[in-house]
Amino acid sequence: MPPLHPFSAAPPSTSERLPGFGPVTPAAPRSAGRRVLDRLLARPGVGALFGVLVLAVFFGLQAPELISSGGLATVLDIAAPLGIGGVAVALLLVAGQFDLSIGVVAVGSSLVTALLVTQLGLGIWPALLVSLLAALLVGAANGLLVVTTGLPSFLVTLATFLVLQGASLAGAAAIAGSSRVTGLADAPGWESALAVFGSTAQLGDGRFRISLLWWVLATLLTTWLLWRTRFGNAVFASGGASRAAQELGVPVARTTVLLFLGTAAAGWLIGTLALVRLGGVQVDPALGDEIEFIVVAVIGGCLLTGGYGSTVGAALGALLYAVAREGLSLADWDPRWFQAFLGLLLLVALLVNGVVRRRLRTVPRS
Repeated sequence: MPPLHPFSAAPPSTSERLPGFGPVTPAAPRSAGRRVLDRLLARPGVGALFGVLVLAVFFGLQAPELISSGGLATVLDIAAPLGIGGVAVALLLVAGQFDLSIGVVAVGSSLVTALLVTQLGLGIWPALLVSLLAALLVGAANGLLVVTTGLPSFLVTLATFLVLQGASLAGAAAIAGSSRVTGLADAPGWESALAVFGSTAQLGDGRFRISLLWWVLATLLTTWLLWRTRFGNAVFASGGASRAAQELGVPVARTTVLLFLGTAAAGWLIGTLALVRLGGVQVDPALGDEIEFIVVAVIGGCLLTGGYGSTVGAALGALLYAVAREGLSLADWDPRWFQAFLGLLLLVALLVNGVVRRRLRTVPRS
């Protein structure tokens, strides 16, 4: 008989009985393949990765141009801004919080940049710095309201969304006289801003944009923060058991504010990428973008209850979204089916996450 762990008791024999219960049945040992499967299912992003592979094969057979360099460039172009917002929202979801204002922060910050350039004559870089500070101010306000009032972050950021939506629409009409502001290409510093936020690379028949690199950098940074720093430990603790974490000295309030600052910065980056790419901004914020950021994070393995998830999974969720959207288009399906398909993906992700959560209770994550 192999030696027992020094802190474990000897297992009862099959002939032993517990009072009121039947004979004790020894647990059947799991095979090596089952153990590998359990550990794979305990990874937050495995469902999204499997979904990407399945959809790529499915739509690739129906529309082979999807897997060409041109199709890949289009898929990554769709996924990049969604992935930048998705990884920031994923961090917030792991901490048990929501942010419905990231999309309108993207539009509002790019509007601030455009108005500073066209109305006040600022260079593009000073205008971008001011708009970044404005976006961070919104993130700080969201975080401080959540931690000081105890109100649900869903409602706080919904209120922020409505305020910024109305202010953006009314401000653009009052100052610029239109919901569209253009004419930034003549601003000082435009060429350097174009190189940083709008440059492209032609590979085959596909044009790959620099937003892809920003997406990769955002994913690497958030992954490192979540899994290799004390800040990441605080994020998991905040989402898993906030009150217990506070009693143990975890800076839950500071972590929450920093996370909202992160989503605001991600919104600014998304808005800046679109602003430089289009040479202007169209003020028409809608709630759909915010929902999509949350959807890709959940598809990537984040639980709405907090305490579990990964930013790599959120990035894969954005890629899954893009493959489905472009695949439907290239396969000549009715584009109105996309929303139904996205809802089905979300439902499947929620069911898979439920299975993973149950397995995670018994399978170590290391």
